[in-house]
Amino acid sequence: MELTTDQKGAIAESRVAAAAIELGIGVSRPVSPLRYDLVFDLGDRLARVQCKWASRNGSVVVIRCRTSRRGPNGYIKTDYRASEIDLIAAYCGDLDVCYLLPIERFDGRSAIQLRLTTARNNQHQLVNWAAEYRLGATLKRLGAVAQLGERCHGMAEVRGSIPLGSTAPGHLSHPVAATG
Repeated sequence: MELTTDQKGAIAESRVAAAAIELGIGVSRPVSPLRYDLVFDLGDRLARVQCKWASRNGSVVVIRCRTSRRGPNGYIKTDYRASEIDLIAAYCGDLDVCYLLPIERFDGRSAIQLRLTTARNNQHQLVNWAAEYRLGATLKRLGAVAQLGERCHGMAEVRGSIPLGSTAPGHLSHPVAATG
């Protein structure tokens, strides 16, 4: 059975969210419909993330960076802009891999191609290598800090978004334990 566009989008969004959470990134979803699907807490800032389904075409992963909706006179297609989102996240079902691309690098492009292997003409300049845009690699370049600390007994504990050391010790009268 072929997946619908809506099913692919839902899968991509859930896989991207799960992969980010596994890397210690806080993930939120907007309550109302916006141009982005998720919000990543990168420690020092929040990032608006648009999730997409990526297709493999031989040695290239293709990420379409536009939205399409039906209007009164046919389909209306629009590209994503840096004023609307900060990151494009994509899940490639064929490879079971998530990618993360800063929008300022690809602002206004309708599609992005990520190379998995060297091109037949051996071109290396101006090539977007898939490995460089894996979710974890991009988060590392962005300097994202995990929001999870570790207790002495080995269990993950949520630190929160307030920078450590920004409140005096004992400032909170009743510490709140994280539940999962």
